[in-house]
Amino acid sequence: MALWHGTSKRTPSGGRRIRHQKKRRREIGRETAPTTIDEDERVKARVHGGGEKTRAVSVEQANVTDPETGETEPADIETVVENPANPHFVRRNFITKGAVIETEKGPARVTSRPGQHGDVNAVLVEE
Repeated sequence: MALWHGTSKRTPSGGRRIRHQKKRRREIGRETAPTTIDEDERVKARVHGGGEKTRAVSVEQANVTDPETGETEPADIETVVENPANPHFVRRNFITKGAVIETEKGPARVTSRPGQHGDVNAVLVEE
């Protein structure tokens, strides 16, 4: 089912808005692409304007930054520990921005949007 990103039929105060045009194809959105922990898999999507967007369907490594030293190195992802976006994402190991993942270097908070950028960047957090 297509998602629609156009204006609502109602105003913020609840009044009815008179439509001056029908829905347009350019106003539709796409379903979310939840990133899971598995072998690397990425898909390309054509976006408005003809460009490309890389979506990470599944990843096995994250670029982890140590805030004390400032060094960034890839690390294997073991599991999702916490996800403030949705508590059910933890059970299903969905990675979104703000999620806390357990890596071989320790727990790290995801700072990128894997479903939009195609990469998982994270910063180590204190335990």
